[in-house]
Amino acid sequence: MGETGGTLLIKRYASRRLYNTETSDYVTLEDIAGFIREGREVQIVDLKSGDDLTRQYLLQIIAEHESKGENVLPLGVLTDLVRSYTTQAQSVVPQFLHASFEMLRDGQSKMMENMGAMHPMANMPGFDAMRAQQQAFLKAMTGGNWPSASSETEREEPESSEELSDIKAQLADLQSKLSKLDK
Repeated sequence: MGETGGTLLIKRYASRRLYNTETSDYVTLEDIAGFIREGREVQIVDLKSGDDLTRQYLLQIIAEHESKGENVLPLGVLTDLVRSYTTQAQSVVPQFLHASFEMLRDGQSKMMENMGAMHPMANMPGFDAMRAQQQAFLKAMTGGNWPSASSETEREEPESSEELSDIKAQLADLQSKLSKLDK
């Protein structure tokens, strides 16, 4: 199940069974979650209509984990997400979530970099798996719109504190708009 490159295509049959086109066998939601944890990009399409069902199934995977007591999303966040579907905040919420998760990812990446090979945890069994799982989680939460660890080094960093201030101001503006819409 290692990464073979490219997006793994999963086809959903009329019987709702999921078919892995790479290995020519049926898979479960847990198998798909495993592929994502391994860092694979996954696309799920309906065989008959060709509709992309990836978002629907990723949400289902998250819902199943949450229902099993693996609570990652606080109740307040879930409540706010539900509210965002019924308000004019729809246009702001995705950008806000994207910016928030990007800040989280950047913070985690910097923390992992700081740990480096000199940190005792770097030699701990499962450390690399934990790092890959965090990256896969963040990709899943953002619909795969974040760069992977390999492309992270290619990403441009803000060249000055002025650019960083602009980014912070944009985030503060988004937060302000969200709070106004909530009232």
